[in-house]
Amino acid sequence: MANTMENPEKILIARGLTDAQDRLITADDVLAELQENCGGDLPGVLAIPELLNLVEQSREMGLRIAREFRAYDGAEEVSGFVRIHPIDEEIGGGCELLIENWLRRPPKARSNRELAEQLDAVDRAAAEVIARLDEEQHVQLLDAAAHDVSEFVAGVSADPGKVWTDYVKLRGVAHQQPLHWRLLDGVQCDVPGSDRSWRARLLPIGFAGNAPRGFELLLVADQPTIDTKGAEETQYSPQTRLIGSALTPVLRQPIARIIANAETIRAKLAGPLKAEYSEYAGNIAAAGQHLSAMLDDLTDLEVVEAPSFSTIGEKVDLVDAAKRAAGILGVRAQNRSIAIDILDESENVIAKAEFRRVLQILINLVGNAIAYSPEGSTVTIATAENYAGVVSVSVSDEGAGIREDQADKIFDKFERLGRESSGGPSAGSGLGLYISRKLALAMDGDLTFAPASANSDAPGAEFTLTLSAAE
Repeated sequence: MANTMENPEKILIARGLTDAQDRLITADDVLAELQENCGGDLPGVLAIPELLNLVEQSREMGLRIAREFRAYDGAEEVSGFVRIHPIDEEIGGGCELLIENWLRRPPKARSNRELAEQLDAVDRAAAEVIARLDEEQHVQLLDAAAHDVSEFVAGVSADPGKVWTDYVKLRGVAHQQPLHWRLLDGVQCDVPGSDRSWRARLLPIGFAGNAPRGFELLLVADQPTIDTKGAEETQYSPQTRLIGSALTPVLRQPIARIIANAETIRAKLAGPLKAEYSEYAGNIAAAGQHLSAMLDDLTDLEVVEAPSFSTIGEKVDLVDAAKRAAGILGVRAQNRSIAIDILDESENVIAKAEFRRVLQILINLVGNAIAYSPEGSTVTIATAENYAGVVSVSVSDEGAGIREDQADKIFDKFERLGRESSGGPSAGSGLGLYISRKLALAMDGDLTFAPASANSDAPGAEFTLTLSAAE
């Protein structure tokens, strides 16, 4: 057989035969090899999902099918044109497969452009200073998050509109500025007031002919920020910044691929599999989802603990936000036979807050309520106008509740209080309630906890988000 990793291999015809249970009974060598690479046996249920789907259609409808197909055997991409002929049930049923123009080639490698776009995305996520430049590299807009660049920001504010290189000191560049943008992309520089080493990225925005219409300037520090204000004041640590901003975009894609592949194996979409291996794949997918949620929490943690974090003030209908949160988590609740009841959902309760942050808090509260409630119970969401100038939305459940001696710790960072969901140990990070309360405080509100019922057998838990009423 030819080396398919160097040159595509084209085979004119490959034949196979399936029975009435869609098991591949006989097959030419190349088809048998693909069957085994996809996890199947010979004889055994057809393990190539694309071909299995077509065979089922042909057998059930009793029609001949001729169609192109594509498959992946774990190392190479396979494509071809398959003709499927159903066999009369009186002589055994099943189908005859005739594959023409069979072609095997290595998977398509990512292009240099795709790799460059991925690196740009990583730098954009890790940048602590972002600026918008015009076509001549003059600074138009500036957004800086790091606390050690205040002198740099003040310099730009005092004398705006200059070429960006006038505000920093370039390393190893002796030529007069401005240089061509390609020569400056990736250059090392010193930022006034910062002891860290910085790397500049120039990303073009649109083109007029061969010249960019403008640029996105990214200043990426080679070291994480060091908080000189004290952890008790800002709680903004180098480790949080490194994990939350720099590593999250790098890890997101491989984690998503692990989850998708594990789910494919668990559902036996690639062919028959022993039950214990399907269970293992389910555990892998669950672990991947837990890790993905941890990345989301760490990213949110970085945001809420940044010294410059703030929220916007807009009119938010708490009833609408409650409906949206219930809709997003409806399937999860239904899977555990839990009802979500929204009280007074016809009323409008308007708060002054940031909608996406309110929704984020409600999704966390409702998600926790579903996780810690018994099957067949009810999660209740209620909105209210408490008194002049204050509105609220509360989420209560019928779970085991939280002991009185634990209530003071419920909003602490990484605190889970040993809680377990009814489906097993909670996969939470212990950050959800901490982040939710930080968001509530940032919107000039608060998030509080109280037992949902005086019944000691099933006290439940009730979390209430209070906010200022919109004028």
